[in-house]
Amino acid sequence: MKKIDGKELKEKSKNKAKLALEDYKAFALKGNVLDLAIGVVLGSAFTNIVNTLVSALLTPIISLLTSNVDLSTLFITLKGGTFETLEQAKAAGAITLNYGEIINSVLNFVIVSIVLFILVKALTKANKKEKIENEVTTKECPYCLSTIPLHASRCPHCTSVLEKEEIVSE
Repeated sequence: MKKIDGKELKEKSKNKAKLALEDYKAFALKGNVLDLAIGVVLGSAFTNIVNTLVSALLTPIISLLTSNVDLSTLFITLKGGTFETLEQAKAAGAITLNYGEIINSVLNFVIVSIVLFILVKALTKANKKEKIENEVTTKECPYCLSTIPLHASRCPHCTSVLEKEEIVSE
C-alpha cells in the first residue's frame, strides 16, 4: 500500500477543487442558465410593475365602481369577534380570511397573463417578419460564382445551364 504524504494530499485536493470550480463555471455560464437568470430578474421587475398598476390604478377604479369598496380590505372574521376594519381585527389578534387579497392576486395574475400573451404575440409576429426577410432568394452559380435567383435554370452571367440538383439545392 502506497503512503500519501501531506503535500501530495494537498495537491490532489487543490486539483479537485479546481476541477469542481471549472465545472461550475461551465454550468453557470451556459446560455440556458444565463437566460433563465435574466428571465427571473425581468419577471420579478415585471411583477412589481403589474402589482403597482393594480394597486395604484385598477383597484381605485374598481373601488369607484363598487361604491368605494377597497378589495384589499375585504375580510371575514373566522374567530375572535366582529370588527369594522381589517386593521382592527389584526390588532385584536383575530383569525381572518382575507378574501380581498385573494381577489387582488387573481386580478394581478389575469393582468400579467394578458400582458405576457400580448407581448409574446408581438414578439412572435416580429420574428416571423424577420424570418421572411432573411429567407434565401439567391444562390451562387457553380461555374462563374455570380449571384443568381434561387430557381434559375440558366446563369444570366455566364449562360451556363444549371442541372436540376443545382436548382433545388439552397
